[in-house]
Amino acid sequence: MSFAVNFDDIKQAAQRIQGYALTTPLLENALLNQAVGARVFIKPECLQHGGSFKYRGAINHILQLNQAQRDAGVLAWSSGNHAQGVAAAAQREGVKATIVMPADAPEIKVDNTRGYGAEVVFYDRYNEDREAIGQALAEKLGATIIAPYDNPYVIAGQGSVGLEILLQADANIDAVLMPCGGGGLCAGNSMAIRSQRAEIEFYTVEPEGFDDTHRSLLSGQREANDSHNKSSLCDALLAPTPGQLTFPINQHFVTAGLVVSETEVRAAVKFAWKNLKLVVEPGGAVALAALLSGKLDCQNKTLAIVLSGGNIDPQLFCELLV
Repeated sequence: MSFAVNFDDIKQAAQRIQGYALTTPLLENALLNQAVGARVFIKPECLQHGGSFKYRGAINHILQLNQAQRDAGVLAWSSGNHAQGVAAAAQREGVKATIVMPADAPEIKVDNTRGYGAEVVFYDRYNEDREAIGQALAEKLGATIIAPYDNPYVIAGQGSVGLEILLQADANIDAVLMPCGGGGLCAGNSMAIRSQRAEIEFYTVEPEGFDDTHRSLLSGQREANDSHNKSSLCDALLAPTPGQLTFPINQHFVTAGLVVSETEVRAAVKFAWKNLKLVVEPGGAVALAALLSGKLDCQNKTLAIVLSGGNIDPQLFCELLV
């Protein structure tokens, strides 16, 4: 079966971004193990450059630009984490970045994106099409588009997380859980992990009301989220539908999709701060939420979860800790 990327692309991306992206640690916490009755390896991508895993795919794409493309700059659309990943990677390589962001994006994500030197262009996520805006702007600027998930370079770069997990783990892993928005993180990593260890189960995790991948895996076709669902705590996971490139990969490699409530996400953010000593944004905490809320029978198993991002407004963070 042919996909947008293959396992060799992921291995090459991991080699390419060494020295650019951080090799984040694989942590273990006795309180978490006790709470879920399993051994859990924690991959804190909230510690990555730009505050999330998104830096991996962005730097993998930018490192493959030719000089003319570098001179013309790059453009991305994002609610925040991909924006910061692209902006940080572009700054690292001296490339101009323009980012199309929703007007209601968390303030910390906007400020951080600008802090990396990117120009931010706002749009109305409820009434405007960010891709149409981005494509028109990219054509005007001559910029290279770095799409947030439907992008082979991005998918391959994100897959480096899974390669690291398998190298770092000191025990055989039974299952891996990762947050899912457009599906780039899960596509790259379900392929990276299950191409080497087919027996490992792989689960996507999404927030209620934005569980398009979960429903798509069940139906066998790309499902859309209800357009009446306007917002979620998990602002990083609000893609309207699974990606054209990412879904076939996830359909092939993912075991199943899990769904968590906002109440469960709040509890996970609080648990991460109190017990793991990590600042994790709501969208980045959904895999932890799935474990803590018993969405998966993990008794006496060994699992790995990704905390995918830590970019959260201080005011919201304080509210979640109450």
